[in-house]
Amino acid sequence: MFPLWKAVLSETLLGYISWSLYHALPPMIYYFPLQTLALTGLEVFAVAFFSPIFLIFGPFWRLANNKYILALLRLTTVGSLASYQAPNASIRLFILAAGVSSSLLVQTVTWWSGNSLQRFIGIWGFMLGKIMLLVLRIWYTSLNPVWSSPAANTIILTIGFIAAAERIYSDGDKRKQEANKTVSAVREAVSHPHWLLSGFAFGSLMFLTLWIFGEVSLISRWAVSGHPHTGPDPNPYGGTVLLGLAHGLMLSFWSWSTVTSFAWFLVGLASSAGLLYLHTWSAAVAGNVLAVFTMCVWPQLSGRFVTCLHPGKAMSTAMLAYVLELFFCVWCTAYKFVPGGIYARESSHLLLGFIMLCIGVDFLTGPKKDLSSIFEVRSNQKPLFKKSKNYIKLLLWLFVGVGLLGLALRYRTYQKKLGQGVPKRDFSAMIWPFRFAYDNEGWSNLEGSANLLNQTDADFITIIESDASKPFIGNNDPTMWLGERLGFYTDFGPSTRDHTWGIMALSRYPIVKSTHHLLPSPEGEIAPAISMTVNFTGKLVDFVVAHFGNEEEDLDRKLQAIAVSNLLKTSAKQVVFLGYITSAPGSRDYTELIENGNVQDIDSTDLARWCSYIMYRGVIRLGYARISHAGLSDSEVQMAKFRIPDHLDSYADNDRIVTDPSQVPEDIHFNPWFGSYKDGHNYEHIHHFHMSTPKYFKQTN
Repeated sequence: MFPLWKAVLSETLLGYISWSLYHALPPMIYYFPLQTLALTGLEVFAVAFFSPIFLIFGPFWRLANNKYILALLRLTTVGSLASYQAPNASIRLFILAAGVSSSLLVQTVTWWSGNSLQRFIGIWGFMLGKIMLLVLRIWYTSLNPVWSSPAANTIILTIGFIAAAERIYSDGDKRKQEANKTVSAVREAVSHPHWLLSGFAFGSLMFLTLWIFGEVSLISRWAVSGHPHTGPDPNPYGGTVLLGLAHGLMLSFWSWSTVTSFAWFLVGLASSAGLLYLHTWSAAVAGNVLAVFTMCVWPQLSGRFVTCLHPGKAMSTAMLAYVLELFFCVWCTAYKFVPGGIYARESSHLLLGFIMLCIGVDFLTGPKKDLSSIFEVRSNQKPLFKKSKNYIKLLLWLFVGVGLLGLALRYRTYQKKLGQGVPKRDFSAMIWPFRFAYDNEGWSNLEGSANLLNQTDADFITIIESDASKPFIGNNDPTMWLGERLGFYTDFGPSTRDHTWGIMALSRYPIVKSTHHLLPSPEGEIAPAISMTVNFTGKLVDFVVAHFGNEEEDLDRKLQAIAVSNLLKTSAKQVVFLGYITSAPGSRDYTELIENGNVQDIDSTDLARWCSYIMYRGVIRLGYARISHAGLSDSEVQMAKFRIPDHLDSYADNDRIVTDPSQVPEDIHFNPWFGSYKDGHNYEHIHHFHMSTPKYFKQTN
């Protein structure tokens, strides 16, 4: 019994490591074009996914099957987790690519050769490894611990080596003794030549599992809308996604007739369409049904996949499908910066349709057998298979229980933090281009971001370029992470399926209502905006936050400025605008917002701006600051302080600028943690006031 448990646990941990590598390589590749807004050539590292192509050739297959080479590949796979501790992004990318290549070679060799029970446990370990990944991401608030903390990375690396050593030790003799007779028996009975179809189906299934179920919060972000009818929050309702995936795996143990399989596929197809086209709760329900369907077909498609006669061809085809679909997913959103992007613009429906077609054809045409049926052919190990299934089910529900516990604890902690804002007339607002929670060196910047945001003491924060729920960015949720860490109310928008780069709003005070907008973008990438109302302890203030298109898209920016000026015009008398408008002060778009939006610039004398702007109406300006990014992002923080007037019809705005903080009350000072007034750019690697700020405003005597 104990050796079986060891095998299941070891394969699950190694499955988790493989999934972690497959998740990590695309964002690491994407980091480099993110710096330049153009392809860099480092996209070639995606060839790491094609290492199984070598196994098409007999000498390489025999070499990889050598127990010493296989052991080396296992250790390389685990060792590549140390890429997190590499000195720079280029080295990290290289090590990650080596890890992905090694993992796929190990996966191909061990799934197609060796003891039938080992193969069965290895494939199930890969599936359970996916569940383990999701559960760990729950406990780390959407982050994978192996990529978010040096301590966690070292611990998982150590345990991974122990698991790899256990597999190396147990594989050796059994592979030598039983490989030939078991594999030949299985192949004679159930093998098939359709490696092309099975390969595309398996690769598509892997990508679907990464794209939509890479983290349990993703379904909520696909279904999200504005307040108060946002749809299900990722916490606690991400738990329903975890339950859906687990129930899918349990359903896979049933026997399916042709009729029920076809009906079940239609349900899966309908749920994928519902996730794309329905809204809020309806879309989330469809996503949960798709979760059940996705994991339900995993064992059957995996079993059909590993009975292909040509393992190298089958796995190479699967990775071809996986990589093509991954790149197409990038092209759907980043179409302006890639060749041929115009043809893939906002085409996620085509991608999801193709994936479901590949899965459906293989699911409906293959034998209706569960995974164990394939490996139990002519096997005298049926009692061991039965025990293995029981251990697999037990471990699955243990993971689910741990995951649900993590969500419950996080939810309770978050609810206690909310609503801590004290009644006050003054408030501060800030804007920051976030670049998907990656710093300038390619590592996660969430811890540093939380520290920075805490030090600003801002009451309302908008962060643009914040939708990291895409598979090529990281499949994580910075909005949820920062909201829970800071104890702020959140608004994530627009929906991930709308192909924008996202806007995050964090508020110390309750968000009463909000609307997500897709601004006119006939030529460039889709520009997002959110209009909302925040309740500052009884006083309502409107906010409009927006991210305009790039400088090159003149028509887009013109139309977007008109659309946002209309939002400002129709907002309440008290409104603050925080936007990234890629235009100079006094330009056409700037003037459109000021004049037709009926707002004022926080500091019209600051001509050294290009991207971020703060404008307002119906509140009194108190202060304005610009804070250097210190490598945490590629853009500075801008923030402003305002006072809500007691009488909206009879108040005077502050019209005089002062830079000496002693001339204004201490309670409106910006945090001295950022230093003092500074002219010009701050080039030191610290967060510091710069660009002739901070400035304060008072009335002329």
